[in-house]
Amino acid sequence: MSDVLELSGVSIVRGGKTLLDGVDWQVAEGERWVVMGPNGAGKTTLLQIAGARIHPTQGVAGILDEVMGAVDVFELRPRIGLASASLASQIPEHETVLNVVVTASYGVTGRWREQYERLDERRAFRLLDAWGVATFMNRPFASLSEGERKRVQIARALMADPELLLLDEPAAGLDLAGREDLIARLSELAADEESPAIVLVTHHLEEVPPGFTHAMLLKDGAVVAAGPIGEVLVEEHLSAAFDTPLEVTLRDGRYSAVARAQ
Repeated sequence: MSDVLELSGVSIVRGGKTLLDGVDWQVAEGERWVVMGPNGAGKTTLLQIAGARIHPTQGVAGILDEVMGAVDVFELRPRIGLASASLASQIPEHETVLNVVVTASYGVTGRWREQYERLDERRAFRLLDAWGVATFMNRPFASLSEGERKRVQIARALMADPELLLLDEPAAGLDLAGREDLIARLSELAADEESPAIVLVTHHLEEVPPGFTHAMLLKDGAVVAAGPIGEVLVEEHLSAAFDTPLEVTLRDGRYSAVARAQ
């Protein structure tokens, strides 16, 4: 397997504050990673590096056999599928659901004068159907529920057949039923050998889909632990990352954690 991501000594400093501190990380083809940590741990910043949205202050970031700083990021970004709240906020409220997905072919968030082939529109429809939102294809994106918008965003992220899929807190804001539906769909995606390498960021252990293979825990911009998921999502490492004694349970591929009784 070749590396999809290879970060070496990557640090990000903004306004005198260190957001990432000497991160080393390798993601290989076929791997499904979950990145966890408390608020301010650097998770979203890490995803911005992986998505070729920002350059490291120090260190080397290799993405899809290219090196940040030595590649045109506008050629690199279409090879990366991204679903995040910041990207969703750029989608015009009136844009139809089908257009939200099909515009990913050009890497834009609003349809204007660009032309799309019927093949593109058919692929967008198939993706919407796979994520259970095809019946909303002609509705404005802003009219959907939070769960429906999340699924449309993932369909959009997959539109350009990316080599790397980045999901920033895809279950945030969902109710229990919406969360469970999304996790089941993400588990199916993870099990598909044709799926790209996946990196999912979350705050919550309960949101880790079954079938994910690796995990990274961050705290204060530094790596607490990284590697095979069963070796990382354990009480010792999770308690250190969240600075709270935790009792961790794994049942039927689903993780959960509660504070350990004193």
